[in-house]
Amino acid sequence: MLENYWIIILFPLLGAAVNGILGRRFSHRVIAWVACSASGLSFLVAVLAFWELIQLPQNARAVSVHLFTWIESGSLVAKFSFLLDPLSMVMILVITGVGFLIHLYSVEYLAEESGYYRYFAYLNLFILMMSVLVLADNYLLMFVGWEGVGLCSFLLIGYYFQKQGAGDAAKKAFIVNRVGDVGFILGVFLIFRSFGTFEYHSIFASVASSPASAATLSVGAITLLLFVGATGKSAQIPLYIWLPDAMEGPTPVSALIHAATMVTAGIYMIARSAPLYSRAPETLLIIAVVGMVTALLAALVALVQKDIKKVLAYSTISQLGYMFVAVGVGAFSAGIFHLITHAFFKALLFLGSGSVILALHHEQDLFKMGGLRKYLRVTFVSMWIATLAIGGAPFFSGFFSKDQILWEAYSSPQGHTALWLGGVLVAGLTAFYMSRLMFLTFHGQERFTVNAESHPPPQEPSLLVTLPLMILAFFSVLAGYVGLPGYLGDNRLEEFLAPSFQWVLQEPAMEHSHTEEVLLTLVAIAVAAMGFFAAYQCYVRNRQIPEDLAHRFSRLHRIIEQKFFVDELYDSLLVNPIRRVSQGVLWKVIDVGVIDGLVNGTATLMQSCSHTIKRMQNGYARVYATWIMGGAVLIILYYFLTST
Repeated sequence: MLENYWIIILFPLLGAAVNGILGRRFSHRVIAWVACSASGLSFLVAVLAFWELIQLPQNARAVSVHLFTWIESGSLVAKFSFLLDPLSMVMILVITGVGFLIHLYSVEYLAEESGYYRYFAYLNLFILMMSVLVLADNYLLMFVGWEGVGLCSFLLIGYYFQKQGAGDAAKKAFIVNRVGDVGFILGVFLIFRSFGTFEYHSIFASVASSPASAATLSVGAITLLLFVGATGKSAQIPLYIWLPDAMEGPTPVSALIHAATMVTAGIYMIARSAPLYSRAPETLLIIAVVGMVTALLAALVALVQKDIKKVLAYSTISQLGYMFVAVGVGAFSAGIFHLITHAFFKALLFLGSGSVILALHHEQDLFKMGGLRKYLRVTFVSMWIATLAIGGAPFFSGFFSKDQILWEAYSSPQGHTALWLGGVLVAGLTAFYMSRLMFLTFHGQERFTVNAESHPPPQEPSLLVTLPLMILAFFSVLAGYVGLPGYLGDNRLEEFLAPSFQWVLQEPAMEHSHTEEVLLTLVAIAVAAMGFFAAYQCYVRNRQIPEDLAHRFSRLHRIIEQKFFVDELYDSLLVNPIRRVSQGVLWKVIDVGVIDGLVNGTATLMQSCSHTIKRMQNGYARVYATWIMGGAVLIILYYFLTST
């Protein structure tokens, strides 16, 4: 299977083609079978390839497959080739595994929607493009997958294209990501200018063979430009604004984008480029600071959101900030570790919220829920597992990955106490807003409408919805045990990923004891426990507390509720000026006045000339005789003048 792992991309390609071209003629059952089989077979191939890969010696766990030469022009050679190593193996397992569960979940969730075939064609295409992105062995092919997931996100976010909000959200996601992608492609061009190739192996070997002190200005520029692309795909300041609006798409799409595919692309790209980033300490500092500020800002906004999916959207932005802090302090494997655990518990949270939305007839307001635990028992238990995981409760998956990031932020040579303090604060805020979501949704009094005709009592969806929830809940508990901290055992994930980071420049680690690590872990646990307890006090014991606080700090509450007015700021500084210039100058002056004026003026001139000329052909003999006589006079006059 290691020689043919590239067929991972073949199945979703076929699924997208079959459903996209012929799906209009198929029944819902056939469409679902085609799409789910495509994603399921890709996952099966990935599992088999993983089994064979771990049988190889650690220094031989990198298998390249060259399919054909894509571009060849002078010194520019771009190959359509794939690389399967521990890093891409981990990513492809997450993409195809979680993606397959989301396909299963979608079968019932979208059963009543029109465009069923179109949805599953897009979903398969999303898996295809993300697989190309992570399996590519060169930056140019990675860019194909990079742009592909951007296109698929546009198509899926705008799936309900009849809704104005969905269309606007799709366009916003597409345009904002194009801003970041300009930086990414410029970085790729600069890579070719600096190294003469797009291939990872050649680039990283060249960088590693240079002395540590020989890091050039071009490496710093390359890493910064690539990071600009990452801020778009992985929703970091200043390009995070598209992701909350992406909630306009179907809930399974939110789970796919936010958990396993698009938003993880930036983290993966930086981890893949670790040999470059490890030689650009200034860029790493920028990444860590941007990640921490983003994590804190998004966590604050999540505190007051009323839409269940918007809470999860800002939670995703915040958790991605954690991952950027990890890679920003040079702990690339820690960033990938949190990416893995986050994929499970965040997919579970989104799919669980979809189960709630289905049960409440597409109601998404947290303050119109409550008391659902007796109706949706599987959803209730599984979402609490995911909440404990993301909140950092001990021995759940998120506890291990988040704890490793906090420790690296404190102890690594590029780390800083301020980063650790910010991370601990975000951990407490995360525990609070996620517990708030759970208490408002499943506990307390029932605040939803029950009507025998239009709103019957909520009930648990079928096994197609609850089975993915149970599987994801299982991994939300156990996935963290592949990366145990040093005081509990071996970090097997870090050992597995080591060959992918062999060219990373390692700075001498500072001496720290396990006792110090345990003490910092206990502090983080205590802060997270305070977050859980505060949410319980505010939304179970005394619901008046949040209202009193909102009234007392009304100005601050309004700022946070309005998301720090970032969208309004962008509208004032960028969107409205561009619109005014576009309408007042580009449209009314250049387009209408100049371009249309030239075209319409030419047409008017020709029309006037034709109206004049057609009078020569009016059918009257006397007019023709007059024109003939006039012509003869002109000819005689011409000869008379020229002869003299």
